[in-house]
Amino acid sequence: MKAVLCKQFGPPETLVLEDLPSPRPGPGEVVVSVKAASVNFPDVLVIQNKYQVKATPPFTPGSEFAGVVKEVGAGVTQVKPGDRVLGAGSSGGFAEECLVPAGARLVPVPASMDFPTAASFLLTYGTSHHALCNRADAKAGESLLVLGAAGGVGLAAVEIGKILGLRVIAAASSREKLAVCREHGADETIDYSTEELRERIKALTGGKGVDLIYDPVGGAYTEAALRSSAWRARLLVVGFAAGEIPKIPLNLPLLMERSVVGVYWGEWTKRAPQEFAAAVKQLGEWFAARKLRPHISARYPLAEAARALRDMSERRVMGKVVLLTDA
Repeated sequence: MKAVLCKQFGPPETLVLEDLPSPRPGPGEVVVSVKAASVNFPDVLVIQNKYQVKATPPFTPGSEFAGVVKEVGAGVTQVKPGDRVLGAGSSGGFAEECLVPAGARLVPVPASMDFPTAASFLLTYGTSHHALCNRADAKAGESLLVLGAAGGVGLAAVEIGKILGLRVIAAASSREKLAVCREHGADETIDYSTEELRERIKALTGGKGVDLIYDPVGGAYTEAALRSSAWRARLLVVGFAAGEIPKIPLNLPLLMERSVVGVYWGEWTKRAPQEFAAAVKQLGEWFAARKLRPHISARYPLAEAARALRDMSERRVMGKVVLLTDA
């Protein structure tokens, strides 16, 4: 089977595509014939050894995939050969076959969902659902600022925010990206490239500030957004796609009783499997009701994984990009 390999840490161009023996499952493991795998920003960090979850070369990157169960190991009862599944892990998805534990993050693909959509679903919508429903305790009528709103988790936050009855303000770096945000339900938009973030937030909220900040970006935008938030606002720390981990002056939370809230979806799925299962069920119901519409902006063959990762690292992606094993 063909697999993308990271033999040494570095930029996407250092990845290679090679033929490897098919994996065999051990006890509690499952081999999935991968049909599609999506590219997420953590994949860009993992191959450069910059992510909190570490991998040891040589390894196959790819944190999210969908396909058909090929073989199961001893003791596996949750799935069987022939089942359509989607999954999320730390690595292994950028291959024709993937060996994964038969744990909570391997779930059935809804009947109405194709494989590219399934490969684009769990991580982004799961992260945003956890952030807004569990960590922020968002209330209908509150205002939500989504930074990096045209990215995968950003668009998911826009859609889920609207389902929860929030007034969603989407911030992104171009008119084209903001047009996509509006297509997915954003009420208002802010263009980083032409508008000053704090002034625009002030104008859109009548000087009150936003109640919730969904921040997968970090960098200079974090403090600016926090300074423009309301009494008892919540800053959801999702990631640092800008590359810089911001340092927040602690007087900002103190003076307005704001909260800085960490969002670590991957760890939560392990610590609270029943809560995770309930979230997956709700997301599936929302998808079936057509309230969630994953946006796939590009599809590449597996051999072009480096190109897809480069697009992600250079912020050219809107929604998700997907690798197809049969392309």
